[in-house]
Amino acid sequence: MVQDTSMASRRQLLLGGSGALAGAMAGCLGGTDDDGNGGNGGNGGETGHGDNGGNGGTGESGDTGGGTDETYDVGYGDYETTVSAADFPDELRVYAVQTGWSNWDAVMEAFEDEYGVALYDAQGSSGEALQDARSHAQNPTHSAFNGGYSFNLEAMNDGLTTDYKPANWDKVPDELKTDDGHVTATRQMTTAVAYRTDVYEERGLDAPETWEDLKHPDIAQDLAVTPPHTANGLASALSINNAYGGDLDDLDPVIEFHEEIADHGADIRRNIEGDVTSGEISTIVEYDYSGLNMKYNVDEIGEDQLDVAILTGPDGEAGAMTVPYGYALLEGAPNPEVCKLFMDYVLSLDGQEKFFDAFVRPIRANELDQPAEFPEQSAYDAAEFALDQEELVEKQEEIQTELTDRTPLPGAQ
Repeated sequence: MVQDTSMASRRQLLLGGSGALAGAMAGCLGGTDDDGNGGNGGNGGETGHGDNGGNGGTGESGDTGGGTDETYDVGYGDYETTVSAADFPDELRVYAVQTGWSNWDAVMEAFEDEYGVALYDAQGSSGEALQDARSHAQNPTHSAFNGGYSFNLEAMNDGLTTDYKPANWDKVPDELKTDDGHVTATRQMTTAVAYRTDVYEERGLDAPETWEDLKHPDIAQDLAVTPPHTANGLASALSINNAYGGDLDDLDPVIEFHEEIADHGADIRRNIEGDVTSGEISTIVEYDYSGLNMKYNVDEIGEDQLDVAILTGPDGEAGAMTVPYGYALLEGAPNPEVCKLFMDYVLSLDGQEKFFDAFVRPIRANELDQPAEFPEQSAYDAAEFALDQEELVEKQEEIQTELTDRTPLPGAQ
């Protein structure tokens, strides 16, 4: 098992402090959306194919990354091949690989250190990325699509992706990858609520346990949710909807919930980390990752000032949607060789562990030690649920449009 890192080391691993994390709360299904030390380049021409980094390298110099004489083994099964650093660009573009989200900062830096290729800081949500990929379908500007799993499936259904099974593809659960190798999940998050414990104490409020608790006027007055066109915003809405008996064909429960909290001042916001750390917002509906990362990795707020809760419905209904994120190689995209190497790296244990450094659950979490700072597993067991991703894809656009049109919360557009 890979050992858990200390909290101090997590703070050091995440780059840029609060500035780099400014977009973390926005989310990446349609908000802003990884991790480890890449494979070794080999010594004296030796060739390896290991788990960490997903690759081994060959070369006369024994140096790693950026050397034109370096080659790397990539891929899984029929997709195993060798790529050459001579074909690598100075910069690789992958949608929604960006600072301030899922610890991509550390992944980007580690990959560049290992292989000499920088990652473009591709700020933007999964929804925005999908629209851009569609608009550039005839002349792709990015090598891969990264974001909410359902958005990846949409890209696949639009004919934008191509098949590639990265190293360790066999370690990904069957339900979180497509058999044809077009889409592979890399991590997942769960809808949660982050709240200012000091503000709650000042107001005499108990920690929230159910979604019903958020209707309290002293909570709803400065409560925020993220936009429904983002992955986390959509997940938040569907979590509430499920908690009150709704489904993908009936959004009335979440609209009614929005109406009640809107009456007390709740709204929809993006990029609100600063609003939380300053105390302007006392409660935010987002992912467990966002709250935990802010609690333990952001210097502007003390660990004792923020906590994270996984909520059920008022009568114990499941109210915390689990959302997978993943990637897909784009059809006809530039620089596919180094992109395959990057995809391998993200799915390696070194890469996967970097997700945990920022409290994002990697898809290979069962092979790693989960940080103790996560909420109790019993809370997840009581509240978590998952949707069929194919069904969600079929209805996602219609759901987002309906939520945007019907919600009374300001800031949805």
